[in-house]
Amino acid sequence: MRQPHDDALLVDMLVYARRIGAKTAGLTRAEFDGDENLQLALVYLLQVVGEAASKLSKEERERHVEVPWRTIIGMRHVVVHDYLRVDVDVVWETVTSGIPTLLGQLESMVPASDTDAAAP
Repeated sequence: MRQPHDDALLVDMLVYARRIGAKTAGLTRAEFDGDENLQLALVYLLQVVGEAASKLSKEERERHVEVPWRTIIGMRHVVVHDYLRVDVDVVWETVTSGIPTLLGQLESMVPASDTDAAAP
């Protein structure tokens, strides 16, 4: 059975992943490279997604083995604790490849009634 706080955490992940998607829709790598403020915003949004993932119950993460929880949480640890090692190439790959995949996974996990509240 899902823990009550897991629903809220999954909604948070969905909201922030959608915000990443909104900020990167149609974005080119050159635009990303030239916009430090956008890079910083995306790193922050990735941090929030990772923080929420780290607080999910073990049972919830085990229910969805298709989601790369360790990678998501690991990215959060680098951003928070090892911020001097944040690699913009990894951020770009994450926001353009990882987040679209994660969005699809989260949308299937979050109850439809909660999805309306999760608009960016």
